[in-house]
Amino acid sequence: MSAVSVEERLAKMDNEEKTSCVSNSGGEGSLDRLLPSVSTGLSPRKRTTSQCKSEPPLLRTSKRTIYTAGRPPWYNEHGTQSKEAFVIGLCGGSASGKTTVARKIIEALDVPWVVLLSMDSFYKVLSQDQQIRAASNDYNFDHPDAFDFDLLTHTLRKLKQGKSVKIPVYDFTTHGRQKEWKTVYGASVIIFEGIMSFADKELLQLLDMKIFVDTDSDIRLVRRLRRDISERGRDIEGVIKQYNKFVKPAFEQYIEPTMRLADIVVPRGGGNMVAIDLIVQHVHSQLEERKLRWDMAALASAHQAQPLPQTLSVLESTPQVRGMHTIIRNKETSRDEFIFYSKRLMRLLIERALSFLPSQVPNTKIHCEFI
Repeated sequence: MSAVSVEERLAKMDNEEKTSCVSNSGGEGSLDRLLPSVSTGLSPRKRTTSQCKSEPPLLRTSKRTIYTAGRPPWYNEHGTQSKEAFVIGLCGGSASGKTTVARKIIEALDVPWVVLLSMDSFYKVLSQDQQIRAASNDYNFDHPDAFDFDLLTHTLRKLKQGKSVKIPVYDFTTHGRQKEWKTVYGASVIIFEGIMSFADKELLQLLDMKIFVDTDSDIRLVRRLRRDISERGRDIEGVIKQYNKFVKPAFEQYIEPTMRLADIVVPRGGGNMVAIDLIVQHVHSQLEERKLRWDMAALASAHQAQPLPQTLSVLESTPQVRGMHTIIRNKETSRDEFIFYSKRLMRLLIERALSFLPSQVPNTKIHCEFI
């Protein structure tokens, strides 16, 4: 998968969105309508997750325009990244509608900077012998060993930290990486999707939210048939052979068991708007919470290495004050004790504050009556 802007993947997304339109429909008739008419004049097409585009990376909808890559790398005064990105992991079987779900999340999030990282770009470069096997549909692309997890983990970690990364562009025609890699940096939200998104422990630790897209196996098979025949110029017999030999066993052995790791399971893929709305609400709440925590941390550290203002007086940290602080901050403290010691501490604080009020010592006569 490659971290690319949606602008760079619009063609791929449009095709996948069309294939995902059956997620809400059922019956054999709906499946038959998806099967393409096979023509003999198909030429092999290059499939990549990144394309060279000069236009700004945008996702335009009827209501808004969302920048999907290229946010400047914001740093604080110490030269470190101000905030880490929120990473959403999308897992599911082949052709389950992961990219469609990702696109609908992006549209509903209304977040300015989003990066879509596709696992397809991190396939290993095949040797000559492996390329021959791949040409005859005898190479297993649905096994964890087919992916470069070291590069993928390194890339996702840097991207989460807000650092610029180089993303390989994988060519499914030559089964190799193109010479030019894509540069991506800066994001508020990263959506990472792939069939093995939950297969690596290091990757799981980088995910803030894990989503599994669960789609019926018949629907996935039909979508895969349509995609591989129309986009990759392959024949039905080869696609079905690969599906029965590699894709289906890999799903049952490696992908389906990871469903238990997901925070949310989305049935029917991109057609399940209830689940997508739930995901968007959770992401919004997490972003707000992170922003609040960051603002509070920035406020707390604002005075560091700076002298205290002359108008600020710090209450002396006596054993009595430290003891009351300990009791108040103890989560095991009862309600009554919390109130009692809080009042005592506030009394000391108010007495200290009153001592700063302007005052003067009066001269009074002794043994005199005052009216």
